[in-house]
Amino acid sequence: MEILEQLTFLERGVIAGIIIGFLSPLIGAFLLVRSMTIISEGLSHITLTGITAGIFMSQSAFWLGPVNPLYTGLLFSLAGSLLVEKLRQIYKDFQELAIPIILSTGIGMSAILISLVQSSYTEWYSYLFGSIVTVTLSDLFFIVITGIVTVVILAGFYKELLSISFDQEFAVTSGISVKKINFLFSLLIALVITMSIKVVGILLVGAMVTLPVAASIQFAKSFRQVIFFGILFGEISVIGGIVTSYYLNIATGGMIVVCGVTILVVSIVVQRIIVRLRKTV
Repeated sequence: MEILEQLTFLERGVIAGIIIGFLSPLIGAFLLVRSMTIISEGLSHITLTGITAGIFMSQSAFWLGPVNPLYTGLLFSLAGSLLVEKLRQIYKDFQELAIPIILSTGIGMSAILISLVQSSYTEWYSYLFGSIVTVTLSDLFFIVITGIVTVVILAGFYKELLSISFDQEFAVTSGISVKKINFLFSLLIALVITMSIKVVGILLVGAMVTLPVAASIQFAKSFRQVIFFGILFGEISVIGGIVTSYYLNIATGGMIVVCGVTILVVSIVVQRIIVRLRKTV
């Protein structure tokens, strides 16, 4: 960890972005199979509630000392993810209701807490839209550690996660503990959403989960290819967005998303050209 302490603020932001560019499409691929990509939008807003709660506690309960808002954001994100699963069980015939319920709850609670917190416009802007220059050493430690935990869980339970994502009934008959795996998957979503906020922001974090995967399915012929192309496009979006925003002096999170949208549009156009060429041959 001594290496991380020697990094400049810009290097910290770039490393954080690369980690997020790798993990967001990875989780996005599983969400795609589950038809749950929209969950990232709901959880990002409930994560904002956790972040504002952390800032509020730091300001009102001085005996707690400084609290990294990302920690409380992670707790709220995990709770929100588990609540989504519970609501999907309650509304079995209307499972899509779970997301707007969580999203509206997060926005409402965040609005109340923000009105009670004394923070600068710059701080809220970085949380809403992301900024690599605001990634502190503590934030980078959090991103690196949560990134390692995410990879370990994915590697250890890849087959189980894959089985439940494609066919939950088959997974049950195979003896897989669905509740246990769903909890782990909820944890993975919460980790990725929370770690992505400092770079792309709460309002844009859903784009990092969905855009690279949406572009990858234009070319992928298997689930592994969806993951491969998703990670490739995710990293291109992050690196391209960081470099462009640095030279043009514009918002990093927004530029990363613009790069992701550009890749998606290009992939759709290229795929259509390929299909037309095959028809003419």
